[in-house]
Amino acid sequence: MDYANDVLVSTDWAYEHLNDEGLRFIEVDEDILLYETGHLPGAVKVDWQQDFWDPVMREFIGPEEFAALMGRLGVTPDTTVILYGDKSNWWAAYAYWFFQYNGHTNAKIINGGRQKLVAEGRELTTDVPQVTPTQYPVGVRDESIRAYRDEVRAHIEKVRAGQGAMVDVRSPDEFSGKVTHMANYPQEGVLRGGHIPGASNIPWARTVNEDGTFKSADELKAMYEAEGVTPDKEIIAYCRIAERSSHSWFVLTKLLGYPKVTNYDGSWTEWGNGVGLPIEKTYVAE
Repeated sequence: MDYANDVLVSTDWAYEHLNDEGLRFIEVDEDILLYETGHLPGAVKVDWQQDFWDPVMREFIGPEEFAALMGRLGVTPDTTVILYGDKSNWWAAYAYWFFQYNGHTNAKIINGGRQKLVAEGRELTTDVPQVTPTQYPVGVRDESIRAYRDEVRAHIEKVRAGQGAMVDVRSPDEFSGKVTHMANYPQEGVLRGGHIPGASNIPWARTVNEDGTFKSADELKAMYEAEGVTPDKEIIAYCRIAERSSHSWFVLTKLLGYPKVTNYDGSWTEWGNGVGLPIEKTYVAE
């Protein structure tokens, strides 16, 4: 597919390398009960809320807690983490971005994720592997891949000047302000609908095929360039809580090689409730 980086593995490759030393397969699902119904032999589970989020404030766990998590998963800095999950790898991409943010860059994603594994009738198991804990060193966060609210606000002017781009990866109805949540999802307390001024709506789902695998590099490049999202610009991606935008961040940075892309993890749950933050809304109720 001529991707910029070697960050994907096929389902065939995954099954051929399940028992390799130096690899750790990790399943990350939105539905945290899926793992218990069957997973790749030897794969361990990550609960994105319990394992990634601080239990008290709206923030990620710190570097010390991240090191403890990796130690519990049996990961060392030299371990290649192989991620996969449901929702066409939304949550695997979220974990990939989160691992990168915390300094663990040695990771890949199974192309097609759990969807493709199940469709192919691959062997799954309910056995939970015995993991030997490791001593994972406390690292340093890579703030260059994370965007904060004030940076996003300043970025609006860069977009207007043609120096930057903002990618809203949510559905068209969320982008327009018709709804404040995805279809079949509960309302999450966001007071306003719409999008950040100047943002382009490029839904994450346009980046994948029906089987959950990523589209070719040529298809992806053409899709983004048609919306003015080019590699010479500084780009911020956002969605609702950053899971879908992590998927698009992965596409832009790892598959296409765009050098200046950040993920706004506060996303619409922060921006839509923020006092003094501008929005655009194109939906007009009949």
